[in-house]
Amino acid sequence: MRIGIDLGGTKIEAAALDASGAILVRHRAPTPAGDYAGTLATIATLVSFVEAKTGRRGRVGVAMPGAVSLKTGLIKNANSTVLNGKPLDRDLGELLGRPVRLENDANCLALSEAADGAGAGARVVFGVILGTGVGGGLVVDGRLISGRNRIAGEWGHNSLPWPEGAERPGPACYCGKTGCIETFLSGAALARDYIARTGATLPAHAIAAAARAGDAQADQCLNLYQDRLARGLASVINVVDPDVIVLGGGLSNIASYDGLPALIARYAFSDGVETPVIRAAHGDSSGVRGAAWLWPAA
Repeated sequence: MRIGIDLGGTKIEAAALDASGAILVRHRAPTPAGDYAGTLATIATLVSFVEAKTGRRGRVGVAMPGAVSLKTGLIKNANSTVLNGKPLDRDLGELLGRPVRLENDANCLALSEAADGAGAGARVVFGVILGTGVGGGLVVDGRLISGRNRIAGEWGHNSLPWPEGAERPGPACYCGKTGCIETFLSGAALARDYIARTGATLPAHAIAAAARAGDAQADQCLNLYQDRLARGLASVINVVDPDVIVLGGGLSNIASYDGLPALIARYAFSDGVETPVIRAAHGDSSGVRGAAWLWPAA
């Protein structure tokens, strides 16, 4: 049995998968914010829960918002900054009494969707997470491409392409730079834009609901979000030209998929863009499924 852990900024999910990839049991718990020891303990509790429910011991893979440094073996580039500089795989392995495999959460989403989701049958799949952070993962011929420095797909930490006057130099990013795509496309970024227009504080899903209810300011925020998303994805197409782009994460549920390809075509270096942009077929299960699939079937 394989167990996937999706370690997010607000919640941690565990799921046990059978040999076919079907989820046998899943359970969630809030992420202990800023608490590394608490995060380890929560993962251990979730693993114990799914193993008690199934009556079986499993191999554990973890999707997390960062990467393992080839230089130090420690976590780097995590927007859940409490993980950075920590030996997460070793600490979890000691706590759980077994080896643990780690991979970037967007890579896990891409792997899951390429296998039997929205990208099934496509040769080159670019998977995107739009949520607390903005990540990306690349799968080619069913194989995850992590890159020489384990940062392949990290489009969220390039500058927002073709910035307009008010977008320069851009918000500060936790990575130490300004104007990263993540600072314009995360959930917090959408909420920040709405505050700037209205003075009111709403989370991203409420802004989308307000737009549907006729709130013109919310609608303008979403239109700007969509344009920025198109610019970012056009830059990915210019470099990788994938067969399909799969969007996951909480903000993927508010994206307007109908108008996105035409917007992307405005910016991509081509006389037309045929790249389908599709919502993740497995929804918020993609990360946890991909994490489980870091281990081969027994």
